[in-house]
Amino acid sequence: FHDVQKYKNNHIDLARYIQSHNIHILLEWDGYARQGDRAQGLFALRPAPIQIWHQEYLGTSGATFVDYLFTDKVTSPEKLQHLYVEKLIYLPNHFFSKGHAVQHEVVPPSLAYPLHATPYKPGSGSPQSNKCLQPNADEPSIVYCNYNKFLKSNPETVRSWIRILREVPGSMLCLLENPPQGVAYYRKFIHEAAGSVDSSDGTFVHGDGDELNRRIHFLPWQKNPFDHQQRNQDFCNVMLDSWPYNGHTTAQDSLYGGVPIVTRSDGDDMSSRVTTSANVVLGFEQQLNAYMGTTDYEDIAIRLGLNPTELNQIRTRLIHTALQRNPMHPYWDVPRYVTNFSRGLELVWTRYLQGKAPDHVTVEESDETQQGTYDHILEEHPPEGGKHRQNTKPSSRAKPVASSSSEEL
Repeated sequence: FHDVQKYKNNHIDLARYIQSHNIHILLEWDGYARQGDRAQGLFALRPAPIQIWHQEYLGTSGATFVDYLFTDKVTSPEKLQHLYVEKLIYLPNHFFSKGHAVQHEVVPPSLAYPLHATPYKPGSGSPQSNKCLQPNADEPSIVYCNYNKFLKSNPETVRSWIRILREVPGSMLCLLENPPQGVAYYRKFIHEAAGSVDSSDGTFVHGDGDELNRRIHFLPWQKNPFDHQQRNQDFCNVMLDSWPYNGHTTAQDSLYGGVPIVTRSDGDDMSSRVTTSANVVLGFEQQLNAYMGTTDYEDIAIRLGLNPTELNQIRTRLIHTALQRNPMHPYWDVPRYVTNFSRGLELVWTRYLQGKAPDHVTVEESDETQQGTYDHILEEHPPEGGKHRQNTKPSSRAKPVASSSSEEL
């Protein structure tokens, strides 16, 4: 560990520091995200012989100073390699890291919803009883959610949500007010999109915008990320994914809470295919991936809203993947992911030592790795911060943890 906080706004000195310590591989976890929070221009100075982008910004850098990008063959199909300037490191199962199944702060999902509590506390009630914190609202038949930032919403997707609400009587949609200043504009768009323009005189004809807005609710931001993750199971029956920029960390939170995600799977962008890949690994490709685009996306969400038996079956299977032990499910298996990730780094470093130019690399799992992780492995190598979490009855509230603002290499 190298604490380089003092170089936060000085990419030149940070590059000198990295080079002086003979760092072999430099990974960028933010890319073009979080502009202003990190020293910009670092990678352009080439302080390390191999430079890789991973996870936060999901797409090509368009830059010659980034050698590799971690992905998988569903998120980035081999036929689309020409869309990337980087060479791709293909991981098995799913390229996106997630630690939910081994983090003590994350409460495991449960098949039975806990008792409702007033006032609400994380880990209490169901989507139907919590009503996305609108106590006077009618009990919904189904609660759809999207917890992404407003900047991930576009008119086409929001119009899809309008059709879904119209086709599923008694349904509710809960969004995250991120940012709060955007809520009024969001409601204005819904009102206008629900209406029409009279072709004879150009006047606006009101539709059912007011009624739709009464069924759409906005949740305040939850600073504690573990309490926010818990709200997925407490508030949501089905997550409606954003497109063309999917939910990424928010999607992992939903899936681990037993909340299935309906996603569009007709795009070529890396950022639009992350949930598609997740649903494939989890076994829900046919039920949740909308390969035919907008109408398919809407039809799947409507079908789940009108068929509670199917929805409950999917939820049960999803929760079982999160709770699976001996071995862990490949999607949630953190040690297995780390092994594959490390193997990817070894492969590209070996190429460099052999004097070969960067090229696409596929990580193949060994027979031992394919067996998955068993409890005795976690007990011998517990996650940082404590003992291995046993699969016991979860507590009703997640515990907050301290965070650090230090930069890490």
